Amino acid sequence: MSFDRIAVLGLGKVGTLAAELLHEAGLEVVGLDVRPPHRTLTFPVRVTDLSSAELLRGELGGVQAVLSCLPYHLNLGIAETAFELGLHYFDLTEDVPTTRAVIEMSATSKGLMAPQCGLAPGFVGIVAASQIAEFDSCRSVRMRVGALPQNPTGLLGYAFNWSPEGVVNEYLNDCEVIEDGVRKLVSSMEWKETIHVDGKQLEAFTTSGGLGTMCETYHGVVENLDYKTIRYPGHMDLMNFFFHELLMRDRRELAGEILTNAKPPVDEDVVYMHVASEGMAHGHLRRVEYVKAFRPIDVAGQRNRAIAWTTAGSAAAVIELVRNGTLPQKGFLKQENVPLDAFLATPTGRLFTR
Repeated sequence: MSFDRIAVLGLGKVGTLAAELLHEAGLEVVGLDVRPPHRTLTFPVRVTDLSSAELLRGELGGVQAVLSCLPYHLNLGIAETAFELGLHYFDLTEDVPTTRAVIEMSATSKGLMAPQCGLAPGFVGIVAASQIAEFDSCRSVRMRVGALPQNPTGLLGYAFNWSPEGVVNEYLNDCEVIEDGVRKLVSSMEWKETIHVDGKQLEAFTTSGGLGTMCETYHGVVENLDYKTIRYPGHMDLMNFFFHELLMRDRRELAGEILTNAKPPVDEDVVYMHVASEGMAHGHLRRVEYVKAFRPIDVAGQRNRAIAWTTAGSAAAVIELVRNGTLPQKGFLKQENVPLDAFLATPTGRLFTR
């Protein structure tokens, strides 16, 4: 089912940029949000209650696809409405239960169901899959991503440039890994390690959702596979104290409010990505690395934070590949099945090669 009209739900910085990138790529875009935009946009915007399935069904008439850039807890309702209407569905979620529900719907969907189209899960899995394909046998894949302030202050060294609900969810939910060939769940905010990117010493630790569906795909193929979030040194211990010793794990909404109030967003951010895989190729043990530091850039007529353009760009590039027929038109799309070369060749994907 080809398409040329798409609705983008949630016009924060990521949603607005994704909509503008899709508009620049030649799609007819309509934006939907609970409040009008703060500036004039290049596409029409409708104001509606996105938590109402009845209102949403009325607003989605005439489009063939929907991209949800809403908080993760709203995505299941959006996916169900898209499924009922026979639309292509895309989102940015890292929430595992939501993705499982979307997988079930995809078995009988008329359109493509493609959650997890952001940065992690999303682009990081596309990169990792391209590395795995280089080996005859792969013994490990280590995926590390972090969105951070370039000039950190305070002991946490952090700024909430991403959804506080999403961050709290990632820090508290269990994490799926493959360890010594066994697919298992481990606790978040553990397995701390030290890594270096761009000459900076950083720490990485387990968080939920970043692997997407990769453990299912590579169980029996890769011996060890895990995902960790990158932060400045000392962050993990402080967050464990906050959530577990102070029992804020039982008050997630309040935890998000406290953290966002203490560490508001900053414009000068950086996204670190470190993907490293090891295995045998042509009889030799090899290590392949993809290490990048993405910073704010000018795109779609605006200066955009690194976390905004990498997340929005990941989703837009995948949508462009579905639209041009490179990717399937129905069923469930695993991000690791997206060819990296094709992704980077799209108008939006080229941003990642700058």
